[in-house]
Amino acid sequence: MRIAAVLAVIIAAGTTIVVAVRHDKSVASVPTASSVPPPVTLPSKPATYLGVYASEVPESYAGVAAFTTATGVKPNLVAFYSGWQEGFPASFAAKTARNGAVPLVQIQPTGVALAKIVAGRYDTYLSSYAEAVRAYGHPVIMSFGHEMNGSWYHWGYRHTPARTFVAAWRHVVTVFRSEGADNVTWLWTVNIIDDTGKGPIPDPAPWWPGSSYVNWVGIDGYYFKSSWKFAPLFGPTIGAVRSFTTDPILIAETAAPPTSAQPAKVAELFAGVRDYKLLGFVWFDTIGSKNWRLNSRAAVALRKGSRSYKNPVL
Repeated sequence: MRIAAVLAVIIAAGTTIVVAVRHDKSVASVPTASSVPPPVTLPSKPATYLGVYASEVPESYAGVAAFTTATGVKPNLVAFYSGWQEGFPASFAAKTARNGAVPLVQIQPTGVALAKIVAGRYDTYLSSYAEAVRAYGHPVIMSFGHEMNGSWYHWGYRHTPARTFVAAWRHVVTVFRSEGADNVTWLWTVNIIDDTGKGPIPDPAPWWPGSSYVNWVGIDGYYFKSSWKFAPLFGPTIGAVRSFTTDPILIAETAAPPTSAQPAKVAELFAGVRDYKLLGFVWFDTIGSKNWRLNSRAAVALRKGSRSYKNPVL
């Protein structure tokens, strides 16, 4: 069955897949009963999701539509980034759902001290956002303060203590739950472990808030060099994550430059998802630190790879 159809059935029928709370290793303290995860309404089988982040989202769906036209693939996840104090774009989310996809929201606490979030200074904003998500009524994947084990964001490594991040994450999740936003799948998103770039990117374990506050784990990593391979790029981080949780893993951001090697990297992503039994991946189809857009040959590789999924997204 196509994943779009699966999601449509879930949305229409209100089907619930209940995920039991595990007693896994955690650097965080034992959560209270009120922090038990809400029912999760999204399938969590490996090789299920092919997502995209495209230009102009969430202001416009045009970039996502252009991605579909170029690749012949209709993504079932559409990612976007939400600045602090920005509201939930319900109309964009509704269009995403009509196209058989789930919105993946990366809330970025830009310009905000995480200690103030912990202290409840922004509860009015968080409650309003949670109410809007609850009113939307369809599945939403949400993350907060992504790539916190990197040093490039103020909420991350060397800028904000890991324990403060953990407290802020738990507070955000608790506010959403108190507002009844039980249609949220919480995605804790880290950067790949790396010591070859501008500075070390450490094991994300100190930032782990505990499985009672997380449904899925996201990992961000890019093929900055054509010689890089999936296993050395993502394998160490997957191994580190597996040391403290068995939560499903999604490659939440990835891409390779549009060179002659790009089609091979796309094929490698599909193989890596299968080999490591991951949920899938989200392609960053825009210009960021580099041009990450798919070239025509890579678009063909994406279409071919999507057909290998257990739940095809074509």
